[in-house]
Amino acid sequence: MSKLFGFSGDDDFCRRGSIYPNPKESSLFLSLGRHVDVYFPSRKRSRISAPFVFSGERVEQKKQVSIDVLPDECLFEIFRRLPGGQERSACASVSKRWLTLLSNICRDELCSNSTPEYLKPEAKSAENKAEDQEIESDGYLSRSLEGKKATDVRLAAIAVGTASRGGLGKLMIQGSNSARRVTDVGLRAIARGCPSLRVLSLWNLSSVGDEGLCEIANGCHLLEKLELCQCPEITEKALLAVAKHCPNLTDLTIESCSKIGNEGLQAIGRCCPNLKSISIKDCPLVGDQGVASLLASASYVLTKVKLQALNITDVSLAVIGHYGKAVTDLALISLPNVSERGFWVMSNGHGLQKLKSFSITSCRGVTDTGLEAVGKGCPNLKQFCLRKCALFSDSGLVSFAKAAGSLESLQLEECHRITQVGFFGLLNCGAKLKALAMVNCLGIKDQNMGLHLPSPCKSMRSLSIQSCPGFGNASLAVLGKLCPQLQHLDLSGLQGITDAGFLPLLENFEAGLVKVNLGGCVNLTDKVVSSLAELHGWTLEMLNLDGCWKISDSSMVAIAENCPLLGDLDVSKCMITDCGIAALARANQLNLQILSLSGCSLITDKSLPALVKLGQNLMGLNLQHCNATSISTVDLLVEQLWRCDILH
Repeated sequence: MSKLFGFSGDDDFCRRGSIYPNPKESSLFLSLGRHVDVYFPSRKRSRISAPFVFSGERVEQKKQVSIDVLPDECLFEIFRRLPGGQERSACASVSKRWLTLLSNICRDELCSNSTPEYLKPEAKSAENKAEDQEIESDGYLSRSLEGKKATDVRLAAIAVGTASRGGLGKLMIQGSNSARRVTDVGLRAIARGCPSLRVLSLWNLSSVGDEGLCEIANGCHLLEKLELCQCPEITEKALLAVAKHCPNLTDLTIESCSKIGNEGLQAIGRCCPNLKSISIKDCPLVGDQGVASLLASASYVLTKVKLQALNITDVSLAVIGHYGKAVTDLALISLPNVSERGFWVMSNGHGLQKLKSFSITSCRGVTDTGLEAVGKGCPNLKQFCLRKCALFSDSGLVSFAKAAGSLESLQLEECHRITQVGFFGLLNCGAKLKALAMVNCLGIKDQNMGLHLPSPCKSMRSLSIQSCPGFGNASLAVLGKLCPQLQHLDLSGLQGITDAGFLPLLENFEAGLVKVNLGGCVNLTDKVVSSLAELHGWTLEMLNLDGCWKISDSSMVAIAENCPLLGDLDVSKCMITDCGIAALARANQLNLQILSLSGCSLITDKSLPALVKLGQNLMGLNLQHCNATSISTVDLLVEQLWRCDILH
């Protein structure tokens, strides 16, 4: 027996001596044949990890065969010969390695003639035919990745999975500061697997550079809308690639991309003949050259332009005024280098004949002269918004209103040089003015006007005066006589108005109020609500009394009896009790859909039956900060009113 284990000489399997120190103690189940490929290091006991196959007296080691031993090149050839998208999706679920390989296969690299004999076209099932048709479809699926979910692995899965389900048409990626971020690798997978992509939005992606966006441009020629926001590593090189390979681009948004400048915008203007909308914000390298070239190239197709926080001057505004022949929507925000001359030249360029909506925010160049020029140079202007422009006065505003004969909606926010003269002067200038909003304009002072009152503005339908502390009862008295056809009234935040000023106002409205917002008018009482319900209850659809702490249950009784069309009621932080809720529930004609009781600390569990009855028609119920209502009551409401969205 010792001869059986005593190996020596050049023909031994283990050249450095016997396998075991004492060969006689070795197991007879280990038989080393000439075909067993195992290496045994010296002076160490052998370790057999493979399974054994017992055949008679011999024990043979079985080799494990795995497809993972194949190199990537072989797997790539196998995967591109798979018959359909369903099979590729199944393989992508095996491992990240397989998913990565599958996501790197371009559509034109798939083998269309690799269908097995039993799946020839004449023998294909209807299901497979439908799948083939889906692969050829235009792309209608939408996917959104936000925060930690935005990773390259998920993008690869989207690229493979959507191919057999109609194709990806819209993708939105909003990154985060986590360790696993979206990089160029993820965008490359989308570019190769989703040629039908039409809308791409990239937000806060610091790890994405030119390589990834160039891949998108090379693989997604149908791209129509592109948003690049807070992508600091993307430069003009990527924008040049988009301009070259995506001629169907219609909508471009660039925000806080510090490495994109004039050259990229010039290329977009030259190569994208269908560009209709452009928005550029906070890009320090963008100047007059890029903006002017873009606008001049897209003169007859560009309809929407938004320029914010850019280092442009009066030159860009002059180009807009001359070449903006198709522009209908224009927004100019925080342009410190634009002066009064820029607005005057733009308005006299005779190019903004189709402009309908114009918004100006924080531009020092807006003066009385520039404002009047805008009114004359934009004959079809219907909506105009001025925010944080402190250098124009009442005379400029009135002159603008007289010149803009087509104006229908005007909004003024934080324009502190506007007084009562300018406000009431507007109501006598615009023959077509339907909506007027003033927000936080501190120049208005509540005082009796000794001037002759202008004629009523019968076209006015909506009036909003918010957080203007100087607007009080004296102003209300004039307002009621000038706007007899008013339907929408918003006086939120006006703490100076009282019942004495508001009650006469209600009697002057002839058409009937539809929407009324009195939130924050802390000095109004139940008399106002009762009068409002009696005079306008037959048309009232929305009433907001948030923060009117003098409103009590008597107002709820008046609303229940006189407001059959009321669908939205907000009595947050009012003195409403269980009796008020019961009065609403007893109303047979009331059809409330949204009810807000937030901060009504006097509502208790006794209101449960009334709330359940009201909840049969409610779509939304707000019970936040109702401290006298127990959690068990809220749980019962959630259980019984399963159709209603309850906030608690």
